[in-house]
Amino acid sequence: MREPAGPTDDRSAFDFDVVPETDQSFENALAKARAGDRLTVDDGIELLTTGTEDEGVDPIRKERVLEAADRRRAEVVGDDVTFVANLNNNVTTACNTGCLFCNFKDTARRFEADHDGEHAGFTKTPAESRAIVEDALERGIYEVTSVSGLHPAFALNEEHHEILDAHDSPARDVDYKPPSVYDTDPGTYLEQMRAMSVGGVHLHSMTPEEADHARRGTEWSYEDVYRELKAAGLDSAPGTAAEILVEEVREVICPGKISTDEWVRALEGAISAGLDVTSTMMYGHVENEAHRVRHLKVLRDLQDRTGGITEFVPLSFVHQHTPLYERGVVDGGASDAEDELLVAVSRLFLDNVENVQSSWVKFGNAKALKLLNCGANDFMGTILSEEITTRAGGTYGEFRSFEEYVGMISAIGRPAVERSTDYRTRRRIDPDDPPFGPRLGPRADGTPVLDGRPPEPGDPAPADD
Repeated sequence: MREPAGPTDDRSAFDFDVVPETDQSFENALAKARAGDRLTVDDGIELLTTGTEDEGVDPIRKERVLEAADRRRAEVVGDDVTFVANLNNNVTTACNTGCLFCNFKDTARRFEADHDGEHAGFTKTPAESRAIVEDALERGIYEVTSVSGLHPAFALNEEHHEILDAHDSPARDVDYKPPSVYDTDPGTYLEQMRAMSVGGVHLHSMTPEEADHARRGTEWSYEDVYRELKAAGLDSAPGTAAEILVEEVREVICPGKISTDEWVRALEGAISAGLDVTSTMMYGHVENEAHRVRHLKVLRDLQDRTGGITEFVPLSFVHQHTPLYERGVVDGGASDAEDELLVAVSRLFLDNVENVQSSWVKFGNAKALKLLNCGANDFMGTILSEEITTRAGGTYGEFRSFEEYVGMISAIGRPAVERSTDYRTRRRIDPDDPPFGPRLGPRADGTPVLDGRPPEPGDPAPADD
């Protein structure tokens, strides 16, 4: 079996123990995939690499994998292409974790009141978060996604503040400084949840990494933390901060983050608390195909035990402004063929996760549409604001209107379907019956969401258009 193919030679420069070598054959793996049999890790590796001794992906074999995945997608979820009317409201970029793939965060020291330098980061108060969500509700949005940096002043609640402050050296021991140190107080996690959970909106927040931050310095269980967050308004948890769930890769790209086992325990806690969760993979940096399939195996095993995962979201690494790129560790991201195969093999390998997402933020419109014919069935959401990928160098924008969604999805001959966060509520949209706007939200009446910019003085209210 060949060495892993990728956009750079850097992946083979790491002396990883996990390598994409198997005793399986591509033909056997493909036959199992076509028959709907559960795939092994070796099967997945063969399909991802197209199992040839030659450098790169075999284009003919690749198309056979994509065809099998698209057929499986049709069998499992049909032809509907779903999307959601949502807003991203990330509370803060302050973070000391130091992940090398990220350009979203800003070192927390820059946010302190006595710091002289300038920075491009932000922290929002609970009141500011509430105002942003209230405005989005008026525009028809019904999901708020919030993923934030690990601000040292963030604590779960006031009791947590007291526990953290009692450490001999809070900054060193538990990455904590009191809110009074900073220009802006982010409030507690519970206060932010209450602020964003207004008017019947669905709040999708608190990654495993954030949940760990919200229990640091204590012996609280993840389930207890998520139960408190749920009581404050949290409706579901994003399975981000996953990157690649193999320790030897995490040691390279995010050594300060929680381990694979801790990530799994956090999501198990969220599910035990009664929350739906999503799952992700951020790929196309230093990892190889064997790491990717092992990651999928972690997710499949978690789903076997819990049944709480609603979707899988492949996140192709956007490299341009990240430390991994600036330090010369990588010189690009995944190739088009790798993106297509990752989506396809995810559909075939994750036989217990119904929904696979294609991200126009990561891939752009044309490529994201192509991935809907490679096994994906969900097309993200309206977003309104997207900061994480944009700060890393993403160039595909921060907003898609319902009109754009209907036009793009109709162009590939598939039905456009507005859906709730949990996929339990759906509304098929008639492409011959404009105007197109959200109807599933608590204040949604079908009025088009005009654009992604914040409203300015003098703008007409959305309901007046």
